Amino acid sequence: MKLEGVKSIVPLDRYLGLAGLPFKITPTAMLKIAYWAQNQLSFQRAEDAINEVLHIKINDDTIREVTDYVGKVVFARDCQRANEAYTMLNSGNLSFPKDREGILYIQTDGAALNTRLKDEVGSTWRENKLCEVFSSKDIHYWTDKKGKRQHQIIKKEYITYLGSASEFKKHLLACALRCGYNLYKNTVILSDGASWIRNIAMEIFPDAQHILDYFHLCENVNTYAKFIFKMDEDKYIPWAKDICDKLKKSEYHQVLKELAPFKDKIPNNCPVNLFGYITNNIDNINYVEYEQKGYFIGSGAIESGNKLILQDRLKRSGMRWNEITAQSILSLKSKAESNLWVTDVEVPFLLHCSKLS
Repeated sequence: MKLEGVKSIVPLDRYLGLAGLPFKITPTAMLKIAYWAQNQLSFQRAEDAINEVLHIKINDDTIREVTDYVGKVVFARDCQRANEAYTMLNSGNLSFPKDREGILYIQTDGAALNTRLKDEVGSTWRENKLCEVFSSKDIHYWTDKKGKRQHQIIKKEYITYLGSASEFKKHLLACALRCGYNLYKNTVILSDGASWIRNIAMEIFPDAQHILDYFHLCENVNTYAKFIFKMDEDKYIPWAKDICDKLKKSEYHQVLKELAPFKDKIPNNCPVNLFGYITNNIDNINYVEYEQKGYFIGSGAIESGNKLILQDRLKRSGMRWNEITAQSILSLKSKAESNLWVTDVEVPFLLHCSKLS
């Protein structure tokens, strides 16, 4: 198209390729806006950053709408891949090569998010489910100056879902497959022992070793001890330490014998039924065996992931969310923190927009 001497172009949005796109903003600009929206502490902070760095004047409401739009495209693609993975699993087409080695770690947890809608009991809180997947090949080990062995996870992938466990399990499976689930000799699932996680582990990963996070178990032991001994530190602290030490040594049958007299006498308002908690996780607390195999027994990585993906961005003071915006932010943030922004956000979004323009 020759533009020499042309003073105006009508319609300009069609010439610029924006006619079929929402907001009359280029796809590249929308991606930049969405990136800053998930990266900052609030949409207002994103507005300030976009103005200062990109020199784009845009208000926080439009930033939220753009982020919703980009996030929904990314989330829809994740849902498609999740359904495809679950179909493949149920069809029996998932292959497991014979010569496999290494460990794939799957850590998952739930965390509450405050929303704008009340459920049937009047609560506005919804549980977001988060999964973090990494392998033994993705861990860097070294020895510090005190001779203590340290480690750092240098590569990981997050997947997040604000909804039911029945749908989340499909996303978890798809994430695990992308990280090579069927190519590793051993799979380890680390969690706090929630029943919905145990159910997913049994259905989707029957070959995996499910491990109850030792430190979460000790937290429950201490909580239970405080109620049993009515906050008497001289009694509950040594008792809890003794129980935790025995559990670390895999003496869980001895612990259950000690707890048997209390199994039907749960203190008033105590949130923990320790006898039932240990019994329900009896197959997941053989810590001596796990450490001999070189497995992690703590799920600190997913606790950090919850802070990184959810709390730092969506649980600031006074924040309440509609579920569409929350899922959009969560999906985009999980991609950014997994170093998948280009492959899982930019590429599919640009392809989506090319079909509209």
